[in-house]
Amino acid sequence: MLMPKKMKYRKQQRGKRRGLAYRGSEIVFGKYALKAQGNGWVSARQIEAGRRAITRYIRRGGQVWIRVFPDKPITSTSAETPMGSGKGAVDHFAAVVRPGKIIYEMDGVPFDVAKEALRLASHKMSVKTSFVYKEE
Repeated sequence: MLMPKKMKYRKQQRGKRRGLAYRGSEIVFGKYALKAQGNGWVSARQIEAGRRAITRYIRRGGQVWIRVFPDKPITSTSAETPMGSGKGAVDHFAAVVRPGKIIYEMDGVPFDVAKEALRLASHKMSVKTSFVYKEE
């Protein structure tokens, strides 16, 4: 799974999940892409599950680019822990996704294959997404 090699600080605050994605909102590498329509966190497990769904469907053809990286540590405490016992340990990592952010890009496969592969990947995401493609 994806995770940072090292971090300046081990734990982070949640932050605000509002605004639009200005960086990473255009198709750069491929022809087809999966674009986020809502705010949220996409965990490293979800990113990997989407990648596996895409690569399984397209078999060995085509190329896939992952445009998000899970660099936000998400902490959790065990159930029934009383208040005042501090912040929990890092549980997993997530990528902050805002509306307009490209999550995956593809190239080297036909339109209908790319659309179906990215549809399968969209079911793994915790944010609403849409299929977009570059006009030639």
